[in-house]
Amino acid sequence: MADRLDTPKSARRTLIPRVKVDQDAVGRATEGIARFLGTPRFLVYLTVFCAVWIIWNSWGPEGLRFDSAEFGFTALTLMLSLQASYAAPLILLAQNRQDDRDRVTAEQDRQRAERNLADTEYLAREMAALRIALSEVATRDFVRSEIRNLLEELEEKSARQPEEESPDR
Repeated sequence: MADRLDTPKSARRTLIPRVKVDQDAVGRATEGIARFLGTPRFLVYLTVFCAVWIIWNSWGPEGLRFDSAEFGFTALTLMLSLQASYAAPLILLAQNRQDDRDRVTAEQDRQRAERNLADTEYLAREMAALRIALSEVATRDFVRSEIRNLLEELEEKSARQPEEESPDR
């Protein structure tokens, strides 16, 4: 049966069965190895390994030497080539996973920025609506100043009325 319902079952049969591997676990392992390959500790370990290899095969006991200096330390060269041939794809796998994470993070940042922009535009529209509404509504200070003006006018009129009425009678 197919792993997913929206994909057809493979009709091809192989002689060697496919091994199912958790891609995330492999990715985490490759990232761990790639991180280690980029550390000063790895460089120190590799330097010490090469130095011990060269010292042993140059000055070690004749019968226990396994790589000849006469042939340019062929086994050491093969070991370093093997290490490099595995390191390069592991580093590329780790970079691909990091690119995927960066792509997801960039998409989330873009969505967050869109939401922030929409929220800011909404708040700007609301503030503009409030300003328009407040310009049409009498504020407390405006009403108080108008009442004071009316009271002053009434006081002036009441002060003038007795003066105007008394000479006429």
